[in-house]
Amino acid sequence: MTINQSGWKPSAPEAKDGGAPATFTGNKALMLEEALIFEIGSTDTTGVDIVPAPKAASRLGGLTRDAAIGLPGLSEPETVRHYTRLSRQNYAIDLGLFPLGSCTMKHNPRLNEKMARLPGFSDVHPLAPVDTVQGALEVIHQLAHWLVTLTGMTSVAMSPKAGAHGELCGILAIKAALEKRGEGHRKVILVPESAHGTNPATAAFAGFKVEDIPATADGRVDSEALKARLGPDVAGVMITNPNTCGLFERDLKDISDAVHAAGGYVYCDGANFNAIVGRVRPGDLGVDAMHINLHKTFSTPHGGGGPGSGPVVFSEALTPFAPLPFVEKTGEGFRLVEEETADEHHADSFGRMVAFHGQMGMFTRALTYILSHGADGLRQVAEDAVLNANYVLRSLENTLDAPFANSGPCMHEAIFSDEGLADGFSTIDIAKALIDEGFHPMTMYFPLVVHGAMLVEPTETESKAALDQFIGALRSVAERAKAGDASLKTAPHSAPRARLDETQAARKPVLVWKETLAKAAE
Repeated sequence: MTINQSGWKPSAPEAKDGGAPATFTGNKALMLEEALIFEIGSTDTTGVDIVPAPKAASRLGGLTRDAAIGLPGLSEPETVRHYTRLSRQNYAIDLGLFPLGSCTMKHNPRLNEKMARLPGFSDVHPLAPVDTVQGALEVIHQLAHWLVTLTGMTSVAMSPKAGAHGELCGILAIKAALEKRGEGHRKVILVPESAHGTNPATAAFAGFKVEDIPATADGRVDSEALKARLGPDVAGVMITNPNTCGLFERDLKDISDAVHAAGGYVYCDGANFNAIVGRVRPGDLGVDAMHINLHKTFSTPHGGGGPGSGPVVFSEALTPFAPLPFVEKTGEGFRLVEEETADEHHADSFGRMVAFHGQMGMFTRALTYILSHGADGLRQVAEDAVLNANYVLRSLENTLDAPFANSGPCMHEAIFSDEGLADGFSTIDIAKALIDEGFHPMTMYFPLVVHGAMLVEPTETESKAALDQFIGALRSVAERAKAGDASLKTAPHSAPRARLDETQAARKPVLVWKETLAKAAE
């Protein structure tokens, strides 16, 4: 018997009536146990028959492979079944509600996908001559226009690939602006406890010293503490609005005015823009730079490590320092403004974020989403996101502890804590038991301002029926945890794998299959 690299090893059931022991396959209903791909095929064979190639002189310049490739040979059915079975062991937004708080995992309209697959968009190449991709450049230009309009800002950089990449873009623009003013000595970025976790990491990566600003009892930034810390060494503040506690920062305009008066800049994390899109313009609140996660607000697929997009909008003060390239409309059409063509009107740009302009598929999907919704539809996005989150909060506040239930309406997400559970039970027990109920767990232990946090974001795309189903499941699990149901400690029971040692998996992951390990485990 081989132990696969997940650490799982089935054991055969006891024999019945003195007969031969039964074979334990590990299969559950129609979910077949899936071995590693190296355990299915052999590295000594190939899944297809290929006629030997005729002898010919090599044109690889000495780069010919001189060792076995080390990949298993599988037939086409084996290959297709392997990856299809693996996909069935994953959860997806197309299967059900995805309650991850802060991540905004919502339905991606199929219209967006259809537009992104149109010839000319799906196959556009970044090195294609500009005069052959005028339509693609117009899409980027139109999307940029609407992002600026919706945020009340002056300009936008379309090239950042994700939210954290956008944060870095904004901070680098702030850094360039300070150096232009001769104030490069400002090395402190203030980050409230209610901000996204990537904010302090981004500031530190850009060479700044990060100082925390505490949250008030109602889950918002302590504006008085922030103002008291402002001084000649402060470059700016990174604030998330709506914040990670799911609350709107009502004092943001007052905070922005104070930061500007002290000579700093305001960066706003726009990951939660779907809660206020069409209702609030961050530019009116004094924001100088803000990234927009296109998947969170405008429903392009969530990156998950793949191709994402995090455009950054800038105020008038930071626009001269925005990165290259960007699309500009001229009398002859559209052009890409790059280093060679920036001239004097963009001479203070801090440089480039990426080699090329951005991710065309994400731009096409986002613009489709905006145009198909219209102004009234985008306002409804925010209204429905807030309505759904408050429905979840009020439906569960008597079952789970809701630390900010009295802080006014929440925005896009509701937050709960593990207070009130039976001794020895915690957030992870509830999360694992939700898997048995058919749901992906919510975000756990984040934000850190709430002990045992459970952050739930239903998003605007879920119906009341879907929310009621999730609320019922979470309420049932929570009541069992409060009653001390011991079965929760070993959940999940119906998943392909039982509860794993997540600490060990994170610190000592086995990411590469080695034949020596497999033989040692036999």
